[in-house]
Formats: sequence, structure tokens, C-alpha cells
Amino acid sequence: MATKLRLQRRGRKNYPFYQIIVADSRAPRDGKYIERIGSYNPNTHPATITLDFDRALYWLQTGAQPTDTVRNILSDEGVLMKKHLLGGVAKGAFDEAEAEKRFETWKAQKLLALRSIKSEDDEKRRADEKARLEAEKEVYKAKAEALAQKRAEEEAANAPEPVAEEAPEVEAPEVEEAAEPVAEEVSEPVTEETSEPVAEAPAKEETPAVEEKVEPAAEEASAEETPAAVEEKAEEAPAIEEKPAEEEKPVSEETKDESAE
Repeated sequence: MATKLRLQRRGRKNYPFYQIIVADSRAPRDGKYIERIGSYNPNTHPATITLDFDRALYWLQTGAQPTDTVRNILSDEGVLMKKHLLGGVAKGAFDEAEAEKRFETWKAQKLLALRSIKSEDDEKRRADEKARLEAEKEVYKAKAEALAQKRAEEEAANAPEPVAEEAPEVEAPEVEEAAEPVAEEVSEPVTEETSEPVAEAPAKEETPAVEEKVEPAAEEASAEETPAAVEEKAEEAPAIEEKPAEEEKPVSEETKDESAE
């Protein structure tokens, strides 16, 4: 009876796993089998394999023929390597101790390669998780910035209304207060100068000519000079007007003498 080492499908749709069985080559795929020697799950990385090493080696030595997939599984697990070394011992190339030593060396290298593959997978998984977390942080950061900008726009839309109303009320009194003292300082000296010549005008007949000269000078002084300089000129103005009055007195006395004679 020809026997084969093959896989028998189990599991569910889109998630299959397989049993490694020894069956008659004429039996259907999912039919009866002679013995189950292991299992194979390709859904993990690397694939998960459980195998009865001794029974698999026994069936290979008795002539059972593995399928391609089962051959690859047995090669990875070292069953074919063990069969090859035992063949060398049977031919006398080396003894069983040497065969066992070579097999342990091969097995150690195989385990080291398997560990490196697992470590690479772990690093890749950690990198993917880190990238995913960073992407989530960026998304949360963008949402936070958008929310902060929205709140700032709302505050800016509400804030200008009271500020715009208060600004003119605070600035206007300052300008008016600063302008009022200047107007008072300029108006007071001008009124004092103009009132004095007007009071002296009816008392004297010859003073208008002098007053006309003094008034323009006083107006120019009020526009160009300070109030202190204007007051000094205003005090000097009556002294100029008194000179014609002194000259007229002798004239009036002579006229009186002539009239008396």
C-alpha cells in the first residue's frame, strides 16, 4: 500500500489551518487517514508548526512520500536532515555521535535564524504601532489647533465691540483739556492790551496816531512772543503816550495868558 504524507484542511472560510497526516494515496483529501503526526497554521508569521519528529522520521524511512508542502515543512523542522545523517551512518561515513553533533549544530543555526525573523517582526510591529500613535497625535493636534483657532475667532468677534466704544471716550477729554489752557493763555494777554488803549483814546486828541502804531505792534507780539514779553510791551506803551501830553501843557498855558490879556 502506497502511503503519503499530506495536509488535511480544517478551520473556517478565509482562515484555514491544516493537519499533517499519513494516508493512503488513493484516499480523498478529507477522507480517512492512517495517522496524524502534526499541524500547520499559515495564518501566523512565521507559520506555526507542530510535528511529531520521531513518527515523521519513521514514516519517511518506511517509504512514505510527502507532498511538496509537507516536504518543505519537514525540511524546516530538520526531519530530512536527520534522515540524511542517518544514511551517512549506515554507509559508514561517520558514527552516530558525529551525526548527532552535526544535527545539533544545524538545529542551533535554524533556531537562531528563526529568532532573528521573530525579532524583526517584533521591531516592525513596534514601528507600526509607533507610527500609528504619531499619526493619531498629529490628528489630535490638528483638531486642537482648529478648535483653538475657532475659539480665538469667536473671542475676537466679541471683543472689539466694547473696546471701540471706550476708546473715543477716553481720548476726547484729554485733547479738550490740553486745548483749553492754550486758548486761555492766548486770549488773556490780547484782551488786556486792547482794553488799555481804548480807555485812553477819548482823553487825548493827538494819541490816535500813536495808538495805531502801538496796536499793530501789540498784535504781532501776541502772535509771535510769549505772554511775558507781551506784558512788558504793554507796560511800555503808556510811557510813549504820555510824552505828547507833557508837550501840550505849556501850549495850553500860553493860550490862557493870551486870552486873559
